[in-house]
This record gives sequence, C-alpha cells and structure tokens, in this order.
Amino acid sequence: MNITLSVDDEVVAKARRQAERLGSSLNQLVRDYLEQLAGGSDPDRDAAEFKQLSRKARGDSRGWKFNREEVHERR
Repeated sequence: MNITLSVDDEVVAKARRQAERLGSSLNQLVRDYLEQLAGGSDPDRDAAEFKQLSRKARGDSRGWKFNREEVHERR
C-alpha cells in the first residue's frame, strides 16, 4: 500500500543521508519502523531470543579461531 506523508524537506534530506550511511533507503527505514510499530518485530524480544538460543547452542568450531588480520583484510 502506498501512503502519503507531509514532512519538512530538510528533515527528509537529513533522513535520506542517514539511511544511505546505514546502507538502506528512507523508504525501507520507514517500512521497518511501521512493521516494528505494528508488532512485527520487537528488538527486546529478538535480543532475548538470541540470548536464549546462544546459551543453548552447542557449537563446535573444531579449533578454529578468529584471526585479526583475516577479519580486517580488504578484498
């Protein structure tokens, strides 16, 4: 569905620049916000679920460890 909003031009320009810094579009950020507002996603609930799943995880890295140089290597 398309909706029409009245927003100050300067606010829109600043929001677009911020969205670009975040690697997103203003349109996507507004959609995400409306979904969250409507109950589609709750950051606190998501964080709690992540913590719970992390505690239950029985992962095995088979001895592999992060290598700082590899992590920051530019490709």
